Amino acid sequence: MKKQTKYWGKLLPIAAVCAGLTLSASATLAQDKTDHPGVTPGEMAYKGAPVPEGEMKRVITPGAPDMTQAEFDLATKLYFERCAGCHGVLRKGATGKPLTPEITQERGTEFLKVLINYGSPGGMPNWGTSGQFTEEQIDVMARFLQHEPPTPPEWGMADIKNSWKVFVPVDKRPTKPQNKFNIDNIFAVTLRDSGEVALIDGDTKEIVSILKTGYAVHISRSSHSGRYVFTIGRDAKVDMIDLYMKPPQVVAEIKIGLEGRSVETSKYKGFEDKIAIAGAYWPPQYVLMDGDTLEPIRIESTRGMTVDTQEYHPEPRVAAIVASHEHPEFIVNVKETGKILLVDYSNLDALTVTSLDAARFLHDGGWDATHRYFMTAANQSNKIAVVDSRDRKVVALVDAEKIPHPGRGANIVDPQFGPVWVTSGLGNENINFIGTDPEGHPDSAWKVVRVVPSQGGGSLFVKTHPKSTNLWVDNTLHPDAKVSQSVAVYDVNNLDKGFEILPIAEWADVGEGPARVVQPEYNAAGDEVWFSVWNGKDQVSAIVIVDDKTRKLKKVIKDKRLITPTGKFNVYNTRKDIY
Repeated sequence: MKKQTKYWGKLLPIAAVCAGLTLSASATLAQDKTDHPGVTPGEMAYKGAPVPEGEMKRVITPGAPDMTQAEFDLATKLYFERCAGCHGVLRKGATGKPLTPEITQERGTEFLKVLINYGSPGGMPNWGTSGQFTEEQIDVMARFLQHEPPTPPEWGMADIKNSWKVFVPVDKRPTKPQNKFNIDNIFAVTLRDSGEVALIDGDTKEIVSILKTGYAVHISRSSHSGRYVFTIGRDAKVDMIDLYMKPPQVVAEIKIGLEGRSVETSKYKGFEDKIAIAGAYWPPQYVLMDGDTLEPIRIESTRGMTVDTQEYHPEPRVAAIVASHEHPEFIVNVKETGKILLVDYSNLDALTVTSLDAARFLHDGGWDATHRYFMTAANQSNKIAVVDSRDRKVVALVDAEKIPHPGRGANIVDPQFGPVWVTSGLGNENINFIGTDPEGHPDSAWKVVRVVPSQGGGSLFVKTHPKSTNLWVDNTLHPDAKVSQSVAVYDVNNLDKGFEILPIAEWADVGEGPARVVQPEYNAAGDEVWFSVWNGKDQVSAIVIVDDKTRKLKKVIKDKRLITPTGKFNVYNTRKDIY
């Protein structure tokens, strides 16, 4: 309790002092008034989910301020849409601090109102001064946080099976492509606020299809063969898209929980495309499915003990999932407990799961260049865990800069230290280069061998390609529009030279709006880099394509159907784990 008191005690004066600073960014941030705006300067801008389905009963907590049922319902909606992604469904904390009654009641309503209104420099959004919450909503939220959090309903096999639909049976699907697209160069682009995915032909730069999916698709994953694209929305809805069809369409769907983030399919030799897996934030579980139909086979809970204090955690959410190239296994990150699970899918009737201890708050990650080592961020622990997928063990916990957020990371050959894997961060400006070659460069392995400054914090993704000499870094969540609307690019052969800034949003010419630039993604050939210019739901967004060699503008894709584009996933690079 003393540790929590120390944190909360410092936060009020910081929030008050920084009120002017947060207000300086609010003019841009307030332009998007949608229910899921995602336009704040903190990590919450990339999170949020719909309110879980089912009845959420009001809990009256001793010592907490009174609330009507209508106020409780409003606060519940606001919390799940804006806050649960960082603080957790049960408010136990993850990227954000815990918000349980013993903490919030000690500080009281007025303190909480100031915090919600102004935010904090550590990433808490300024919900009031940005125009996202009214004074009434802030007051309701401040009182709501002092009550015990309501527990959403569970989501078991009966619910999952009831949600499962096969629109085109396997025997009715084409046996070869019915279109002339270069399937390997298709991009699956998340249209966040419309609950859709755009398929864009990387050769012609034309939109192939706009498909309804789950809300705010977090990732799109290609099957090993490249035929199917699997998407998962933040509402835990999985859609299976058949790229052989003319036009491509959703052939199956399923809802594996109430909130989700991850989906993957099997890649090991002999099991290609046979098994699919999806992970949920709520309930804390993952679901194994048939790779052709999404038929649910079994559910596994992730509730259990944390790796450090060995305390039970009721909400350990499933973050990144990758398919091993060394064994018939999925590697599953369990966020709050800090455990990495090796899920052997070779016999689903007698499932074997190996649990590895890493560090708490596991999030995203990707492979090193050899596809042997899984490099994954434990973001709030400021660590990168290294999993040897061949020997099936954690070989290192590397100290990283504040809140590493690599996406899948980037693999380059450092001119001094050899092969390295790169991550940027949300909480600071530094880009960390970690050695990944224990045999050829043993003195550099599993260490931060180079730290390079970027434009600032708030970075979500770094990206390069084996055929490129460039390293690209976004700063999507930086509060300064000049930074969030541009990207930095480095010459990997001359990292000491610093970065060049490219004005991506200016090139897009989308007009008013926050116009945040997010997620560089290469085409299959490795000679183009695609960026999303992410504007408000009712504003113009765009995809900007840059020539990788010349760093010059090559193409701007604008279409009224491109609503809030964010993540982009090239089929070839995704199925081959190239980054």
